[in-house]
Parts: sequence; C-alpha cells; structure tokens
Amino acid sequence: MTNHVRSVFLIRHGRTSYNAAHKLQGQVDIPLDAVGEWQVKQTAAALKSLYVDRRQEINHRFIVCSDLKRAHATAQAFADVLDGIEPVDDRRVRERSFGDWDGHAVAELAERYPEDFRSWMESRGGELKYGAEPKEAVGKRGVEALEDWSTRAGDDTDLFVFSHGAWIAQTLQTLLGISAIDPTFSTVVSLRNAHWVRLVPMDNPDGTVRWRLLDYNHGPAIADTDEWERER
Repeated sequence: MTNHVRSVFLIRHGRTSYNAAHKLQGQVDIPLDAVGEWQVKQTAAALKSLYVDRRQEINHRFIVCSDLKRAHATAQAFADVLDGIEPVDDRRVRERSFGDWDGHAVAELAERYPEDFRSWMESRGGELKYGAEPKEAVGKRGVEALEDWSTRAGDDTDLFVFSHGAWIAQTLQTLLGISAIDPTFSTVVSLRNAHWVRLVPMDNPDGTVRWRLLDYNHGPAIADTDEWERER
C-alpha cells in the first residue's frame, strides 16, 4: 500500500478588502480584512470540531499554506486552535497570477479591455495576453504540491492546505482528471471565502492513487446566514 495521508483538505483564505471591492488579487500580497479575520476563526473552530475532535483515530495533522499573507493568516487561525502545529509555507500553493491584471477591479477590466475580458469570462484565454499564468500551469504545480505533501506528511495524518480560489479550482480539476475532459477549467466554480474541499486517496491495484471528492464548498454553519458577510 502506498504511503500517503488519510485525507486532504483544501481551504480558501478568508475575505480581504480586494474580495469586498471585487478586485483581482492574484499574487498581490493583501491581508485579511476585519470580516476575513472573523471568518477564519469560525472556520478554524469548525475544522477542529468536525475533523479533529471527532476523528480520534487520526493521530497527526499537517498544515501547508501559500506564502501570501491572506492564506498564511487563515492557516495560522487553524494552527492556533491545535497544539504544537505550525503552518509550512509553500510557494507552489500560491494563487494564480493574472499578470498586469493583478490588483485591478473587475469592473475596470471589463471597461478597459471589453473583448479580452469577455474572452476571459468565457474561458477562452483573453487574460493570457496580459501575462496571466496559464490555468494548466496552476493545476500542474498544485498537483505536484499535493502529491509531494500527501506522502511527506505521513500515513497517519490529515493534511490541511490553505490556499486560494483559482488555485483550488484548477488544482482540483487537474487532480481529478476533469481538465482532460473540459480543458477550459470552467466545470468547477470558485470556493467561497474560508470554505473547504475534502479529498480522500484510494490505492489502486497497480500502486497508483485515485483521489475521491467527499466535500466541496463546505463551510461553517454560520456561513449560510447574513452574519458571514456582515461588516465588522
């Protein structure tokens, strides 16, 4: 049997001021805003309750995160409710770069570059003209990171990876083989802030691993109320 973790969680960071203003963050290193700081505490508590306190058969947890502030702070909130675990930064888990579009409001891009913006919205690659990282490249580095950490973290371990919306969507579609069927990477919508994906590995007879999706866009119960986005 392959040596790998029991399950993998992919968690999107909490809200930032760029999220609230509908700006493309990409690799701009923007911190959580007050709402995001509150959200990640709710998510940390929910993750602990659901997957730590109720999974006593698992002895270890391992936390990996993007080195960008918003993802690291989200990971740290979870680490703070556990004992003796600190997040490990990994640049492979960074958000997709949108090149020259990073940091710009979506409405501004639609006005300044109408045809290329429409092409991007329709998954035809209009953003690539401005130096955006290809979706295939994001998915490739994401899968490389997951395959690496899912074996390095140990076989009696749950792996928690704190990252970003586009990274999670493109990594997940690559990992599950969806991108081979839909190369536009438009099958999966982006996660809400501070929500997560849960995956479990299965061993194939030939020694390879097949990944199965258990949860998608899962969040704390309070995320389904108006409290989730209330200004703080």
